[in-house]
Amino acid sequence: MTAAYAVRAQAAQQEGIAVVGEAVQRVAPESAEFVVEIATAAPSATQALRDHQTKTSHLAQLVGTLGVPRTDLQIVSVNVINTFSSLLQSLPPYGAVAQLGPSFAPLSGPSYTGAGQTFQPDVQFGSYQARSLLRVRVRDANRVGEVVDALTKAGAVLAGGFSFRVADESAARKSALDAAGRDARSKAESLAAAAGKQVGEPLSISEDVVASNGVYSVLRAQAPWAFGADTPQMAGELEYYARVTASFRFQ
Repeated sequence: MTAAYAVRAQAAQQEGIAVVGEAVQRVAPESAEFVVEIATAAPSATQALRDHQTKTSHLAQLVGTLGVPRTDLQIVSVNVINTFSSLLQSLPPYGAVAQLGPSFAPLSGPSYTGAGQTFQPDVQFGSYQARSLLRVRVRDANRVGEVVDALTKAGAVLAGGFSFRVADESAARKSALDAAGRDARSKAESLAAAAGKQVGEPLSISEDVVASNGVYSVLRAQAPWAFGADTPQMAGELEYYARVTASFRFQ
């Protein structure tokens, strides 16, 4: 007997049922995080960094009046860019000036020493930009919009979306997972009863939990047939969607 045939024969002898349990645990968000970009420009890198530090301190004081302490502000990255150097890379190479007649003499400006020599005036190499990404944590989720408005009006730029959180995320995940497990068991018992059977011990169980901010509800509204029954009626809350796939042996 080959190995593949033995597996099929064993599966045929173990009659059972496989089901998928689902559950959604909706929790009001308690805090939120987002990232803003801060940028300053100056003729030198030193001045750009100095201005950037001043601007960052001003933004920290501003959000501090809205209940966001400095400990909830984290600098993710800081970069200094020479804006003129990037422009030079796109220009053709700088070469010698065109030859002029022997009687030519400029009236003013840099002296011209003869044909074929390179003319290099004193060039200012553009400006420098100091940029940073600042992660902001707002412990009161209801004040997120107020904090974002204050930062953007002061010159910061919102980079990306919001990440909402709850204080005890593990409890929310466990609650959703337990409910999905009970849903799987209930489905298995209903289907087994319809077939004149009784559910025995589980053969295999796998799980998955996905956290989102109302995305699950939107997907359920667009494709309800893909998720089963019990579509949530509210959107916008922090949702923990649990999915349990289980198979049970018939008694």
